[in-house]
Amino acid sequence: MMTHDPIYLSATEQAALVQQRAISARELLEVHLQQIQHVNPDVNAIVTLVEQQARERALALDELQAKGEPLGVLHGLPIAHKDLTMTKGIRTTFGSPIYADNVPGSDELLIQRLKQAGVVTLGKTNTPEFGAGSQTFNQVFGPTRNPYDLSRTCGGSSGGAAVALATRMVPIADGSDMGGSLRNPANFCNVVGFRPSTGRVPSWPTDNAWFSFGVQGPMARTVDDIALMLQAIAGPDPRVPLCINESPELFAGELALANSPQRIAWASTLGGLPVDPEVLRVLEGQRAVFEEMGCIVEDACLDFREADEVFKVLRAFRFEMKFGPLTSEHAHQMKDTVLWNIEQGQSLTGPEVGRAQQKRTTLFRKTIQFFEKYDFLIAPVSQVPPFSVEKPFVSEIDGVEMETYIDWMKSCYFITATGMPAISMPAGFTSEGLPVGIQIVGGFRKDRSVLEIAKAFEVRTNVASQLPNVLSAD
Repeated sequence: MMTHDPIYLSATEQAALVQQRAISARELLEVHLQQIQHVNPDVNAIVTLVEQQARERALALDELQAKGEPLGVLHGLPIAHKDLTMTKGIRTTFGSPIYADNVPGSDELLIQRLKQAGVVTLGKTNTPEFGAGSQTFNQVFGPTRNPYDLSRTCGGSSGGAAVALATRMVPIADGSDMGGSLRNPANFCNVVGFRPSTGRVPSWPTDNAWFSFGVQGPMARTVDDIALMLQAIAGPDPRVPLCINESPELFAGELALANSPQRIAWASTLGGLPVDPEVLRVLEGQRAVFEEMGCIVEDACLDFREADEVFKVLRAFRFEMKFGPLTSEHAHQMKDTVLWNIEQGQSLTGPEVGRAQQKRTTLFRKTIQFFEKYDFLIAPVSQVPPFSVEKPFVSEIDGVEMETYIDWMKSCYFITATGMPAISMPAGFTSEGLPVGIQIVGGFRKDRSVLEIAKAFEVRTNVASQLPNVLSAD
């Protein structure tokens, strides 16, 4: 058994220790369960805990290793899954009272792949109702709190995952991202959240295999850990028509930045969006880091004029399709913003949806052309720092009123509309000590390249090493 606490090591380091038999899967699980018992009551990140099931799984993995059987890349690592993800035999509520007692009879593809890679599932992480909105609270479990300031939100919708990571309750976590749900909470909690290219991590089952805004992906404390998890969850599936036909081995090996100078488009307001001055201060303070890395940094931004309409129309279309049927019996159990988004979908006309698809095609063409000139686009992750946990969403930024409950996340959902890969990296802190991230966007399907430059940034800044107040106060 190790003489120091392994929960403060990276997932890559923890996995190596298990592979080397320096620690067993059971021992690793127990130290994480102790951390959950110690920290989770303060933050409410893990909302369903299956200790006995996790212990049985860890024992089975240790026995497998003792027999000399081949081990998965995540062998022995504890994990908690986002409560939007279906898990066999484990309650999956989607953050909705409608499904408060829902226990799926099967795992979805993401969970199957994680299990094949050797994870130990210990529970589920909190999410907003149906993942709607970048603020993690719901009627079933209540709010999840930011570990850097318990009076603030952790973001969302993968908020429980981000907090569980930041507080060392798990070494890796899964999440999903339509309008920023992997990137925003990572940004608010000083961890790493990666939105892969559409189709990099196939999702199954689904009722709309052609809808490409929502993706699943990894969240972790280091870029190497993101790459490690992608080795388990990426790769094609014949049931998913938009999946990328590349092996997950693409993410193996050292993440080394190319020797040739990287061309960076620096867009601190993403073309004129309102951004909180504290966010801008932190962002601009990191520009020199990229220049010191030998990058060519220019003030430039993609033309996002079509992005807002594209995202809002197709998001509303999806909400009506997926959640509209629930309103006939359960409208009284659904939060007002979800109902509003469904109503927006119900009011859409065929021509409106058609124009959104046309504009999306135009945006994609412009994006491809933009990334012929630049290797990366760098922008804010979120336009504001973590706000009060009592506020459902941001209604104003630097004197500019927001029209809807999602407008404050344009800096994320504009990128979603392009289909490009993007990562949220810890970048610094506000004067109040609240985390601020930086968003690095890559070209079409250049997922590994995004990880390589993110790793180079991480090495030079080491912002993620600053522990949350809920831990440093111990």
